[in-house]
Amino acid sequence: MKKNSILTILIFLSISFIGFAENLPDGVKVKKIWDQAEHNAFTDLIRFRNNYYCSFREGTGHVPGVDGKIRILKSSNGKRWESVALLESKGFDLRDAGLSVTPDGRLMVITGGSIYKEGKIMGRRPHVSFSNKAGTGFSAPEQVIIDPEIASWGDWTWRVTWHNGTGYTMNYQIGPLERKGPTALYLMKTKDGKTYEKVTKIDLDGFPNESVIRFDKKGEMYVMIRRELEDKMGVFARSKAPFTQWDFKKMSYRLGGPNFLFTDQEEIFAGTRLYVPEPYMGLLLGDKDGNFSEILKLPSGGDNSYPGLVLRKNKLFVTYYSSHEGRSSIYFAEIPLSCFKNKTVPVKKVQ
Repeated sequence: MKKNSILTILIFLSISFIGFAENLPDGVKVKKIWDQAEHNAFTDLIRFRNNYYCSFREGTGHVPGVDGKIRILKSSNGKRWESVALLESKGFDLRDAGLSVTPDGRLMVITGGSIYKEGKIMGRRPHVSFSNKAGTGFSAPEQVIIDPEIASWGDWTWRVTWHNGTGYTMNYQIGPLERKGPTALYLMKTKDGKTYEKVTKIDLDGFPNESVIRFDKKGEMYVMIRRELEDKMGVFARSKAPFTQWDFKKMSYRLGGPNFLFTDQEEIFAGTRLYVPEPYMGLLLGDKDGNFSEILKLPSGGDNSYPGLVLRKNKLFVTYYSSHEGRSSIYFAEIPLSCFKNKTVPVKKVQ
């Protein structure tokens, strides 16, 4: 790309703020940071080597995809962003790029890889890419290796979380008939980000799929799980090592592209698409018992959600996508935690 083109993009990104401040708490800032593709969606966010990295898919539409690519942006301050990578794999629609830092100090990008032929889904193969130690370059995406005991027509490893040198992910499987079956959800583990071994099958109804794993200070595993059949309510699950026995709690929210983080006090900030009355990007406050309440609606509408989350210096930083301004675009929100000082989590018993 020519230098003047890069400069034009950087100037655009540095001034593109949303005019919705009057509907947000004091101190909350929301900014559009990318809208260069026809459809820009499915974000993640991480802090690495004193920079924010935001990953998302560039494509021609939500689905089906025609060789969707993964764009990675970098920013030192959340105001000026630059593109550092555009990842692609011929014949695959790459999507849902999850960011993590490997034990040897590299950024890892795990993605879904859908195969289409004339608009029809023909299979799914996850891909992975790694940065150099400086985070300035990324390897070409390569297919991951799924445990042959469970490898399927449609594997999808949705985000990886590292704990004590091991990466954990939920592999949700979808057959040619999509959610009509067969479907399954497995906890997987990896040492290198490339080869994934089955830990256990997750027995949960309602077509469980997109799932995010986090660990508390004691090493207990917590998972937020999207469900898309039956009552469609999300589930908050927990398990202790070796992570083969599970407790599940039904949430009172339907989820879409969920993500969550623990605070130092082990409260939970979660981001997800919420559906009532119409889909929008919402933030939830929760506890380890699976009780959650809504605390903030971000400017959004239509096709939206899939947040990335970073907690830093008493602020919550959120990336997400939304089409409320027309073209589906990527947004970056800066939210002081003081906005939530009077928020509480009601304990609800959900049948």
